[in-house]
Order: sequence, then structure tokens, then C-alpha cells
Amino acid sequence: MKRISTLVGLALLTVGAIVFTGLRNEYFDSKVYYGAVQYWFRDGGMVYDFLRPGTPYGFTYPPFAGLVMSPMAYLPLWLVAAVASVATIATTAALMWWLAGPYIRQKGWPFRYAIAIAMLLALLFEPVRETITFGQVNTLLLALVTADMLFGVARGRKWAGVGIGLAVAIKLTPGVFILYLLVTRRWRALATSIGSAAAATLLAGALFPDQSREFWTSALWDTNRVGLLYYLSNQSERGLLARLPIETVESRVWLVGVVATLAAWGWRVFRAPDDVVGGLALTGVLGCLISPVTWIHHCVWLIPALVRCVEMGRPYLGISGYVLMTSHLTWLWEKRPRPPLELLGGNIYVWFSLALLFWTPLGTRSSSEIHESDKIIA
Repeated sequence: MKRISTLVGLALLTVGAIVFTGLRNEYFDSKVYYGAVQYWFRDGGMVYDFLRPGTPYGFTYPPFAGLVMSPMAYLPLWLVAAVASVATIATTAALMWWLAGPYIRQKGWPFRYAIAIAMLLALLFEPVRETITFGQVNTLLLALVTADMLFGVARGRKWAGVGIGLAVAIKLTPGVFILYLLVTRRWRALATSIGSAAAATLLAGALFPDQSREFWTSALWDTNRVGLLYYLSNQSERGLLARLPIETVESRVWLVGVVATLAAWGWRVFRAPDDVVGGLALTGVLGCLISPVTWIHHCVWLIPALVRCVEMGRPYLGISGYVLMTSHLTWLWEKRPRPPLELLGGNIYVWFSLALLFWTPLGTRSSSEIHESDKIIA
């Protein structure tokens, strides 16, 4: 009875937090996608010319993503939002099953109860809440890459790299996982990921040459399409710097920071090439840090690192990171004049991402844990 009460209470808290967040976000991104795809496939317009009325925001993904989203042109908006929400919930549940399941088995906890708690806590995580209420695709891409890494790359499958390649063709930021395959010298998976990304991109180019030309020569480089770099929700290194009074040297400092971040990441994953789960965790952190724009909902890529910290001896880092990045505390610094300690409070995700980059534990699981993981997957 106590377990049921705990689950019900946590479920109500999660639903309440999602509803509260939804009142603010109102499926904003899904509305942008929906309008752009409608304009493209039904009105015959150039997808990258579309801007949501009253905003500077338009479609920012490669043409292959538009092809994947093309059913939106023939569905009502409410159904698109519903499908996006269900897909986010389902992929979040799958991620917890894959990432937290082996640890739960190892601890000997009641599996169904513990995995349900893990899934609800993941849904309560602010980046996941924001993914649901913006109508974003973040957890879908994370699940695609995670499945490829765990079931393809880690097991040396011939098809390993396909999921990474498709994710890159949909949205460029998962390209950091191609770097991971390069640094860890997984040549077959590297070639497969590049080939998959290229094939999907060329397919979109053959079907939609005008849109492809526009994206690769113009839309990709127009940073105004994605929003202001200094906006609080941009929790990347570039966002942190953009909020500092160093406009004249901001881009140069950022480039130095990117190089240093890549070097730290590369050194760590190079020294632990067999730890694919750790590589997944660390590379997700890398993507959040070096991307010019990492909105808070993009930070679902931190989930594998938070789980890894809890399961491998650094629970203080994983739990404190989860709590502070779920608390909505960052938003106290959203509007000017901002309270004191803006440098700390307004960049919570950046600071924890840097901490995860250096202190997420790396090292392969024991054979018993791998066996338990195989049973869960089966």
C-alpha cells in the first residue's frame, strides 16, 4: 500500500508539473513545425521562408527532418501534439529501462516498482517536461542514439552507427557521436554512421533540391532563426558567455572554450574506449556544452550522465544535478534587473554540465551487470 501511495503521489506531482509548464510553453515548437510543414507540403512554399506569425522563429532542421515530419501536413494540430507527447513519454520510459534497469537489478530492488519511480523522476526532470510542453523531438533522438550505442556499437553489430547517422540527418547536433566513434576508433560504425547520414541527406536533396540548397547555403548559418544567444534558456558555454559583458571577444573566448572542452572530452573517452555507456553519457554532455544554442529542453542529453553518476559511485553529483536542474531555480534570473549571483544561478545547467564532463565515472560494468542488462533487454 505504501508503494502504491508513493507512486500515485509522484505521478500526481509529475502531471501537475507538466501541466504547469504546458501553460507557459503551449506546444510552441510543435506549432512552428506544423506551420512550416503545412506551408511546404500543402501550400507549395519554401519551408525555410516560413516564420510563425508574430515571431522570428521558423523551421531550423535539415530537409530530411521535414520529410520525417511530413505527415503533420495531413493531421490536425491537436493530434500532432498528442502524438509528440506520447512519443516523449514512451522514449523516456525506454531510456530509463535501458540505463537504470541494470542498476536496479544489481541492487535487488523490486524491479517494477523501482523502474516506475525512475520513469516518473525522469518525466519530472525539467528538460523532459519542457520537451513535452514545447512539443520537441529531443528524447526521440536521444533514444535513437542510445539504442544504437547500447545494442549496436557496444555489441559490434554490423548495423552499428545507423541510428547515429539518422539522428544527425534529422538534427545536426548528434554529430558529436560521430566524433566519439572516431576517437574510440570504431571504424566500421564510423563509416556506417557517416554513410547513413549522407544517404538520408542525399535522399532529401534528390526529393527537395530547392529546400536542400536553401538550408545548406543560407538557413543553417542564420542564427537569428533559433533565437537570441543570451536568452537564459540557452544553457551552453556560448550562452553563458553571451550573458557576460564581453561582447567584443565573446566569439573568440567561446572558440577557445570549445577547443578546451573537446580536448577534455577526447582525453577521457580515448582512455576508456570499451565503456560505451560512459561514452554515451560523456558525449551527450559534450553536445550540450559546445553547441552554440542549447535550450533547456535540449539538456535531456544529460540524463545518461546523471544515471551513470548515481550507479557508479558519485550519487552526490547525479542527485544534486537532478534536483537543481528540476527545481526551475534558473528562471529566477530570466528578466532584468536580475538578482545577485546571476553568474551562478543563471547558468546552473552549464556548471553541472562542466562538472559532469570532468567527474562522470568511466569504466566498464562488471560481467554480472552486463548479464543483467542483457536479461532486461531480452
